[in-house]
Amino acid sequence: MAIADFIETGEKVLDLGCGDGTLLRYLIDARQITGRGVELSEPGVLACVRKGLSVRQGNLDEGLGDYPDKSFDTVILSQTLPYLDDPSLIVCEMLRVGRRAIVSFANWGHWRCRLDLLLTGRAPQAPGLPQPWHAAPRARPLTVRDFIEFCAREQITITRSIYLGEANRALRAARLGENLRVSIAIFELR
Repeated sequence: MAIADFIETGEKVLDLGCGDGTLLRYLIDARQITGRGVELSEPGVLACVRKGLSVRQGNLDEGLGDYPDKSFDTVILSQTLPYLDDPSLIVCEMLRVGRRAIVSFANWGHWRCRLDLLLTGRAPQAPGLPQPWHAAPRARPLTVRDFIEFCAREQITITRSIYLGEANRALRAARLGENLRVSIAIFELR
């Protein structure tokens, strides 16, 4: 789990859109964090509770008003950003309630997505996101370049990034090739 490379032992972490709690449980066990989660789906919340996690059911598009400023060291949004109605709101809220934010997403700018669209004329599936265009919830396409430009426009500082390629191997991303070769992008924001 590449996100764990960003987390220091003993941090206080909020995992947004935590799904079944796999990442949160891993961070608690491997990094001895104090962790909380927010998940929309009832099955996800129940899976988290079964794993002994502190998770509340909530819609991220409503913001994080229940949390005071800087109440966490790190706020994580893993593979959830493309599903939000107002991504700008939640990223700003993450930076308000946390000292830093970690955001990861599947890159629709990957060469396989581009090739699929070119050759088949059909909407591609992003690497690492095996969801057809018609399945709920709907993800909006997002690329590494889109996110970097979004952060610049919103005056959000990207302090570190990890790019994963085929088989989730870390890449040495060159500026020109990052959008083509990256399957999953992970950014640290401040």
